[in-house]
Amino acid sequence: MKLHELQPAPGSKTRPRRLGRGMGSGLGKTSGKGHKGALARSGGGKAPGFEGGQMPLTRRLPKSGFKNPFRKEYAIVNLGSLQRFEDGTVVTIDLMRQTGLVKALKSGVKVLGNGDFSRKLTVQANRFTGSAKEKIEQAGGTAEEV
Repeated sequence: MKLHELQPAPGSKTRPRRLGRGMGSGLGKTSGKGHKGALARSGGGKAPGFEGGQMPLTRRLPKSGFKNPFRKEYAIVNLGSLQRFEDGTVVTIDLMRQTGLVKALKSGVKVLGNGDFSRKLTVQANRFTGSAKEKIEQAGGTAEEV
């Protein structure tokens, strides 16, 4: 195939509708919109979710709860997954991202106390659970909140 042989897919190139160009065109006078009504007006039509005057589903269903717009969501790292680092390593958030422990940063990184841990590491994160801090310090490392 060469550049000069390229052609659009058959049926993909249709001629534009020539509206309001006389009765012989088939789309004269009302331009295919019929007489009066919402769809005949400019900018007309119905809102999304409109159900013909029936109470819309979104208004029929019960509303409950509260969604805090200021909620902080942390990327989670389990202590067991920090075992891969050598003793004496300073485990920063950047290092966790490079090694694939953290994919999306969100509001920061929180370290949970799940898994076995026996390395002397300096772990830097935004938040630590109590059990995570305890396990890190028992192993001889330090937990630093950034």
